[in-house]
Amino acid sequence: MLRLLTRCCAVALLGWALPVMGEEQTQDLAEVIPPEGTTWNMLPPIRPAADDWPCWRGFAGDNTAVEPQDPPLHWSSTENVLWKADVPGRGHGSPILWGDRIFLATADDRAQVQSLLCYDRRTGKLLWQTEIHHGGFMHSHPKGSHASSTAACDGSHVFITFMVQEGIWLTALDLDGKIAWQKKVLPFKSYHGYGPSPLLYKSLVIVPGDNNEHNYLAAVRRDTGELAWRIHRTDYQSFASPIVGHVCGRDQLLVNGPLEVSSYDPDTGRRLWHCDGPSKEATATIVFGKELIYAAAGYPAKNLLCIRADGSGDVTKTHVVWRMTGNATDIPSPLLQEGLFYMVTDKGTAMCIEAGTGQIVWKDRLEGGFSASPVLVGRNIFVPNEAGVTYVLKAGRSFHVLASNDLADGGFATPVICGSRIYLRTLHHLYCIAKPVAGGK
Repeated sequence: MLRLLTRCCAVALLGWALPVMGEEQTQDLAEVIPPEGTTWNMLPPIRPAADDWPCWRGFAGDNTAVEPQDPPLHWSSTENVLWKADVPGRGHGSPILWGDRIFLATADDRAQVQSLLCYDRRTGKLLWQTEIHHGGFMHSHPKGSHASSTAACDGSHVFITFMVQEGIWLTALDLDGKIAWQKKVLPFKSYHGYGPSPLLYKSLVIVPGDNNEHNYLAAVRRDTGELAWRIHRTDYQSFASPIVGHVCGRDQLLVNGPLEVSSYDPDTGRRLWHCDGPSKEATATIVFGKELIYAAAGYPAKNLLCIRADGSGDVTKTHVVWRMTGNATDIPSPLLQEGLFYMVTDKGTAMCIEAGTGQIVWKDRLEGGFSASPVLVGRNIFVPNEAGVTYVLKAGRSFHVLASNDLADGGFATPVICGSRIYLRTLHHLYCIAKPVAGGK
């Protein structure tokens, strides 16, 4: 582990002073907001290939595979399995893909070790395993894990967040597994654990830390880990990953919970607008369109909000287009395609809704409990339940189950689908599911 920087020093950046975030810097949690008009585009842009999946919900942030894709609709533990790799430890984070490599976070609960794994995308061979933290595990809900975040890659480094040692730590590794830098970005008081994933935006890595004490959202430079901005939020726990969407003509950093939906300028952290609801705590990531955004939450009440995203300040009474109460997803994040909104609730209720009006198009049941989020591939929706059965649904105005595929190994991670292959983490393995190559090779 690299030696951590201590108490702040000053650096000149864009003509204004920034403190360096180090191990002790998190004790001083004043807001740090750069001047209005600041932009973070100094580093080379992130340019994933069409068949890469570099972060949570993919580079576009919509959990939709880039077409054309043709993954198999049917598989089992022996059918259409290109390769199967053992995953040591336990975790709920999804795999990410860059080039010929797959990155996956894991944790050994007994030894209290959190690690990042790297697999060969073609064969499933484990290339390296880097220990990130040893000791200092914090309380987590029995259903959660100590490796629930999905990593993010900018092509030169992989970024992963872990809750450990009374804080949220962000680590940057090169593609060969060597730690480049590591920071305790925010202090953290755990009641049920931590699940959000790091978010890449221009030259920044954005890290949430929603908890009942010292609740902040922060952004650091992805090349050095230096603090770019930090804002205080309502001190209450929530678990949703932030997302940046280009909505209503501007980039908006959208955060679901706690207690409200908030939109920020991702360059500076300045809040653009906020809306009460949908509930106290949220886990599902916000879904966005060109003008409307959709936020679902399930504790203590299950609600879904559709909000017009062109407002400023408190838009609770002015910009809510429609709301649904009593039957919304909590953990699985929804999907949006061509005017239709899709969601699968934790208890298996699958729904299709008119995105502009909130009118239910269809509603039906799937077997099992659900934590993974559905993934859209063309006109098909793939979603695994916690028992290890992945359903394939037909997207559109009628409910139709095309297939159900059982790997006989449960899990909580959202699958990744790209390059006509499905990369699925179960409780004990990482699968690459694909149709046989012509000639049997």
